[in-house]
Amino acid sequence: MTRSITIIGAGQSGLQLGLGLLGAGYDVTIISNRTPEEITNGRVSSSQCMFDKAIQHERDIDADFWPDAPSVNGISFTIPHPELPGEKAMSWASRLDSPAQSIDQRVKMPAFMEAFEQRGGRILYEDAGVAELERETSRADLVIVAAGKGEIARLFERDDARSVYDAPQRALALTYVNGLTPRDEFSAVSFNLIPGVGEYFVFPALTTTGPCEIMVFEGVPGGPMDSWQGLTPEQHLQNSLQILKTFLPWEADRAADVALTDDLGVLQGRFAPTVRHPVAQLPSGALVLGLADVVVVNDPITGQGSNNASHCAASYLESIIAHGDREFDRAFMQQAFETFWTYAGPVTRWTNTMLAPPAEFAVNLLGAAGVFPEIAHRFANGFNYPPDFEEWFLDQNKGTAYLERVAAEAAFTPVTS
Repeated sequence: MTRSITIIGAGQSGLQLGLGLLGAGYDVTIISNRTPEEITNGRVSSSQCMFDKAIQHERDIDADFWPDAPSVNGISFTIPHPELPGEKAMSWASRLDSPAQSIDQRVKMPAFMEAFEQRGGRILYEDAGVAELERETSRADLVIVAAGKGEIARLFERDDARSVYDAPQRALALTYVNGLTPRDEFSAVSFNLIPGVGEYFVFPALTTTGPCEIMVFEGVPGGPMDSWQGLTPEQHLQNSLQILKTFLPWEADRAADVALTDDLGVLQGRFAPTVRHPVAQLPSGALVLGLADVVVVNDPITGQGSNNASHCAASYLESIIAHGDREFDRAFMQQAFETFWTYAGPVTRWTNTMLAPPAEFAVNLLGAAGVFPEIAHRFANGFNYPPDFEEWFLDQNKGTAYLERVAAEAAFTPVTS
């Protein structure tokens, strides 16, 4: 008998998992509180720059629909000089081994929904609360929650042992624009770190109107970049440009002729990075499993949100298939999450580290990346596989030893003409 699975939420993780399950022969229902038309005509929801390993999960389920979208071919890293306005204290760039890309979710999710239904999946359009979860647990073998606010979100309890912060660490803003001057040499996530103020990064993307660039602002709460609330779309754009003129004039020069892609191409907000327990119990005693940012939500500073969602969906797909015909009990649900946590744990630790003032050895490594291409390359490609950061960037002893080795090898490398 075909096993049935219901997924609450039609975002990156829910739709990707749903498509994967259909391909594996499961009967899948997705519940969405928005139609494809409402998503297409709605507000932007994220910056969603996905790196190659995450995109590969889409290729694996025949859902890589935008091979010709604008590519992100590298990472650049800049810190302004604290005493010389308009000057850079540190700046370097390195290519990714495989390109990344960002597809506006207003473009991607409707396409995923269409493919899901064409392949035999069913989508119900309704707001899902506890009553709907109870209904689905009574008919489906497994219910997975991939989205939720209010009463559904409160079902999943905070994991204090794995949650470092209990308050938002950044005031966040997105600005989708046309007319940005491309980087010289190769496209990249252009990352700028302004100590004590916040971060700004920008990269190419595909939106509903075609190619664009997405500006991402991360302001330290209470600081000069915490200035987004209550603005009109045009005021939001002007605030974006003013921040660049004040702190990052080289980025302001690139943005001299930009315009919003559309009036709904702006977003602002803030949230506390949080890890939650993955299993929630309904009043009836039935259990549901949390997926992706329902249970692990990180700050966007490292650009891992959609990547985490993709990896979580792929990990759960493997766990579900491997479980065969056995009951989807609490032990299965907890183990499915723990398997994903072997990947998500390092991502979370790296992201939380980037939110805090950097340790001296980490600053030394970032500075050395401007001298030693190997370090810049490793940092850039860590965005594609963040667990690698635990082997050098998140550990003082490993990081110091790595820098010493790279420097020693460079000193003994003969110069060839």
